[in-house]
Amino acid sequence: MVNKIRITETALRDGHQSLIATRLSTKEMLPILEKMDRAGYYSLEVWGGATFDACLRYLKEDPWERLREMRRIVKNTKLQMLLRGQNLLGYKHYPDDVVEEFITKSVENGIDIIRVFDALNDIRNMQTSIRAIKNAGAHCQCALSYTISPVHTIEYYVELAKEMEGLGADSICIKDMAGILTPYKAYELVKELKAAVNIPIELHTHCTGGTASMTYLKAAEAGVDIIDTAISPFGEGTSQPATEAIAITLSEGGRGTDLDINLLGEIADYFKPIKEKYREEGIFNPKVMDVEPKTLSYQVPGGMLSNLLSQLKQQGALHRYEEVLREIPRVRDDLGYPPLVTPLSQMVGTQALFNVLAGERYKLIPKEIKEYVKGLYGKSPAPISREIKEKIIGEEEVITIRPADLLEPGLERGRKEAGEMVKSMEDVLSYILFPQVAMDYFKYRDGHLDGTVEKKEEVHYITVTM
Repeated sequence: MVNKIRITETALRDGHQSLIATRLSTKEMLPILEKMDRAGYYSLEVWGGATFDACLRYLKEDPWERLREMRRIVKNTKLQMLLRGQNLLGYKHYPDDVVEEFITKSVENGIDIIRVFDALNDIRNMQTSIRAIKNAGAHCQCALSYTISPVHTIEYYVELAKEMEGLGADSICIKDMAGILTPYKAYELVKELKAAVNIPIELHTHCTGGTASMTYLKAAEAGVDIIDTAISPFGEGTSQPATEAIAITLSEGGRGTDLDINLLGEIADYFKPIKEKYREEGIFNPKVMDVEPKTLSYQVPGGMLSNLLSQLKQQGALHRYEEVLREIPRVRDDLGYPPLVTPLSQMVGTQALFNVLAGERYKLIPKEIKEYVKGLYGKSPAPISREIKEKIIGEEEVITIRPADLLEPGLERGRKEAGEMVKSMEDVLSYILFPQVAMDYFKYRDGHLDGTVEKKEEVHYITVTM
């Protein structure tokens, strides 16, 4: 008997992160959760990624309380989150004690499945997370950050997956954050992974390049176990393929799902007016629905393309867009082919922009690029040439140890810094990840602020959907 495909619904995390900048409020989510819990999903992706930051910064909500409220309603379906390994939900590495405590509290507050990845596919940056997830009794899903380069071959991903399985992964996710995995490549990759490991394979992609639904179909033929979709009001565009369309299509091909199509219709009907509200407010920009096939040739995520345009417009240099696009692969090549996922996507995009606008390559170099070349983000997928190293960091030494080994424990320090404003360990963790934003939220919560949105960003160069 052919096994059914299981579906992870992303509307409550990546769907609205991709289309409306993660602005869905808890109040908008809670009324539909009971129906979503009965719809037959394998899991609901509800937390992680940018949701934590957006809750505190823009919505003046406690992300921990959101998770607890969801868990109270969702009784039958697994709740899932996205974690950036040693980066957790921030943009830098955190000490091991912070990573361990964050994961423990995430599971205690209601998370069942944690999808953990590293932007460089450096397993060292995932080891603490994997161990903590297993110790907390949650499902550990290790993600392969998918990209294309001379070193990122099928064999590369197969070996990575085997290593993850050996470390205790309960499943593997092919995480195609840029929507560049094409259908026949997906078929080959899934086939090889299924032959190499004995745990389920999940596939996550985006519709930016126009091939996502076809990619899912070929992956289904190859035996993929789980796929990520978003209910139609928050599907397509820079998000995932629409849940209803995929469910109906798969039901006709011998590998159906357990989804209740009628309930899916009711769920979509609930979200339609909410999406319209965000359209009227200008938060939902119709441009996010544009198909951008250049994604497939330049390997650049859709969110990165739109932000490059925005930056060039500010500089009065829109006519240099194609030059910057051509420069991005050259910078990636120089830097050892890092996958274009947060934070590397922002860093590579900014360096390409600087190279073009300065009229000289590496005349201007962001601090984060220097830290990357020094090894402070982890090991580059391919070696960086001596010439490029000297151009970027001179004679400075490159570290070869796991970056987090350089960090002192951070939990107690964070607790002391936050002082009387924190009321729980969850508050302490929020403060450690986003100090200023969390402190503003605590003041608002305690009635000391009017809730004015904090506009200051943390370390964003070029925002990109993940």
